[in-house]
Amino acid sequence: MLAIAHPAFPAAAASMPRRVVSMNLCTDQMAMLVAEPGQLHSVSFLAADPVSSVMAPQAGRYAVNHGQAEEIFLMQPDLVLAGTYTAGATVDLLRRLGIRVEQFAPENSFDDIRASLRRMGDVLGQPQRAEQLIADLDGRLAAVKVGDHAGMTAAIYYANNYTSGSGTLIDDVMTKAGLVNIATKFGFAGMERLPLELLVLSDPDLLVTADRNYSAPALAQQGFEHPAFRAQAALSGAVDIASRYTICGAPFTVEAVRLLSQGADARKASPK
Repeated sequence: MLAIAHPAFPAAAASMPRRVVSMNLCTDQMAMLVAEPGQLHSVSFLAADPVSSVMAPQAGRYAVNHGQAEEIFLMQPDLVLAGTYTAGATVDLLRRLGIRVEQFAPENSFDDIRASLRRMGDVLGQPQRAEQLIADLDGRLAAVKVGDHAGMTAAIYYANNYTSGSGTLIDDVMTKAGLVNIATKFGFAGMERLPLELLVLSDPDLLVTADRNYSAPALAQQGFEHPAFRAQAALSGAVDIASRYTICGAPFTVEAVRLLSQGADARKASPK
């Protein structure tokens, strides 16, 4: 007998995944945004970490997984979401067990965020929801009041003296806030170490940190205690952007643009 799809129930609905497991922080959050109620069964343990996850409060609604093939197999998913850098052995084993796995690359720009949202919408059978989220993203970006920051430079300084250059989400965030990333000016791409001496010599108009006020003692944070860093922070002015806004790309990443633009406005109002 020939099956004819009812217009109200497109053929795609028949193959829509009903028990989805995500094992990556970024796919966790994007799936929580896109999936319909009851469609997403489990997210990774990182989704509940408020330092890393914007959606930590919502993560409590789902079962937790630790990215182990055995535990995920026992959840009997019809779809597993993973990152391109998720443990390869786990992904390979799940696929050998006949489980569909879709991998998502990290978002390194707002265009990447839009593309990932659309793909997540297609994978979950929720294209309309994805388009709504893209419209929300664009609306939030348009609503950010970006002042005249022409020529203003900013330096990103993370734990262990790392910075982010071209091809990173935070670099695109800085561009949207009207700022020039000194790491990009130096020709840095991706994440690279920025020697403290070079940071001081570059004398940025604004210093951008992430989770600078880490609660527990950590050797990685020692650079923030160095007298030269403290002096530069006092001179340039510093704005701390919680890393959870830029570890993964989503509509909430616009908050990083807003905070940076706000910091640049404050810096401009109080020149060196």
